[in-house]
Amino acid sequence: MYRYLSLRRPWFSLIRRETVFDDFWAGATNAAVVLPQAVAFSLIAGLPPQYGLFTAVVVTLVAAFWGSSLTMVSGPTTAISAVLFATLSEYALPGTERYIALALTLTLVVGAVQLAAGFAKLGGLISFISHSVIVGFTCSAALLILVSQIAPSLGISIEQGGGVLERLDGLFQSLHEANWTAITITLITLASLTILSFLHKRLPSYVLALVIGSLAAMALDAKEKGVRMFEALESVVPTLTAPDMNPLVIIDLIPSAATIAFIALLEAISIGKSFAIRRREPFDSNQEIIGQGLSNIIGSFFQSYAGSGSFTRSGLNADSGARTPLSAIFSSVILLALVLALAPFVRYVPTPAMAAVILFVAYRLIKFSEIRHILETSRSETIILLATFLTGVIYELDLAILVGVLVSLLVFLNQSAHPIVSVGAPKMRDGRRVFRNAHTFNLPQCPQVMLLGLEGPLFFASIEHVEREFRRFEALDDQLRTKILNIKGGGKIDLSGADFLANEIKRARSQHKDFHIVCSHPTTINTLKRLQVTSALGEGNRHSHKTDAITAALAHVDESICATCHLRAYVECESKAGAGVTDEEPRLRTVNAMD
Repeated sequence: MYRYLSLRRPWFSLIRRETVFDDFWAGATNAAVVLPQAVAFSLIAGLPPQYGLFTAVVVTLVAAFWGSSLTMVSGPTTAISAVLFATLSEYALPGTERYIALALTLTLVVGAVQLAAGFAKLGGLISFISHSVIVGFTCSAALLILVSQIAPSLGISIEQGGGVLERLDGLFQSLHEANWTAITITLITLASLTILSFLHKRLPSYVLALVIGSLAAMALDAKEKGVRMFEALESVVPTLTAPDMNPLVIIDLIPSAATIAFIALLEAISIGKSFAIRRREPFDSNQEIIGQGLSNIIGSFFQSYAGSGSFTRSGLNADSGARTPLSAIFSSVILLALVLALAPFVRYVPTPAMAAVILFVAYRLIKFSEIRHILETSRSETIILLATFLTGVIYELDLAILVGVLVSLLVFLNQSAHPIVSVGAPKMRDGRRVFRNAHTFNLPQCPQVMLLGLEGPLFFASIEHVEREFRRFEALDDQLRTKILNIKGGGKIDLSGADFLANEIKRARSQHKDFHIVCSHPTTINTLKRLQVTSALGEGNRHSHKTDAITAALAHVDESICATCHLRAYVECESKAGAGVTDEEPRLRTVNAMD
């Protein structure tokens, strides 16, 4: 525990004179980008603008200090902001004192849950959640954000709250109230932001787009034409404020806090690992969880709401030349200075311009290439994606992540209970004879020796499926004399699986047939010995290579069948009767490969 909370961080040793300059430049670039982002995210969360800025200062600083990633920048994020809004809008009206108090308490509980997870060393478990859950959740969050910002971008005032469908219904009923001046400002801001973002990634495109939108509002005399403007910030420096510690309130918020904590950790660990691999840097998932937990706990006492790792800011940080977490700390300090300098000008920013920025951010949250890849390559991942997305759209965002995780678990269990059982047959490829799936590629098979491949665990839940596949393949060949089972990799075998193998061996021999096992993984070999499978099989029938098993199996085939066989699947068949009867393919030695 001391190692996790120590004030002496390992990354201190990386700081050099040259790294400080690089980190300062990266921090300054990040501060310019997060200034309008933080305001936008706080509005998504249903909070006054300054709370997003405080989060980008306090949470960013603490997470950088105690986290593990050298590159990742934490702070307010779109997904967490959307979930927080969906959660708390059921308890209080967004923007009110009660709502703000609940947000700070929720952030405290989120941090406590994360800190407990870090001390329990649960970092590795987060990695087991399917990426499709995050993709589906992000899409539903982005859609909720897009729908929530259409009204202010059109200059329409409608009641906040509800899901995507409720918001759309309210929007359609109020379309006649659209303000054309507001629409013009939105389009100008969107066009400016789109152009600026394509010109150069280091440009503070969000700030410049807001400036352009504000200038357009002045030119159009927008305030006189009914366009809402931002109110002046009530405060620009975070102050020490204790969250509401009412036990009843905390108990009510625990389920939602656990969901937000889980989403935040999933984001942070995914981003941290991604950049650590890309930059060949060390990364400790449990230390990162501790950093995230501390950042939210401390942030809740300084008017900050729940934050996490930001992929956009982290990517910008890396591209800007950041070398150590000092860049994120610089970003926090510079952002605070910018807020002090620019706070008086916030009242000149029109609401439609900020809505345009949020629309742009939400649209870019949707990763169309990832969605297309999932839909085209995996049916199970598609189910997970759709279940998560539709739950978020039709019901609630915090429920969406739970449904996605549950469906992921069910898919995993179903796949574990249905390991791949295939029949291998030889085929020419690149001048070599290799084994491929006989039924997939419609390949002829040896009539007497069947080479079965097992990919996946052989345990109590998968035995029924494996046995059904064995019987199905047996029914296709009435001349079968020997089965060779190739247990690929280090497939898990429990006591029930071992009993199944022992019964298959006994069954084959009771029918005057034989059974061989190919296994080269040391752990699996030890398991077979420990569970008495090797005793039932006989040491001579366990092989490390398919070629050895084929040689042993062909020694006990029916020679009269071989004499009339035109296939000659294996090189070992050359010694059999009728060897002069050949197929058109040359006799090449088998290789240990099966697709």
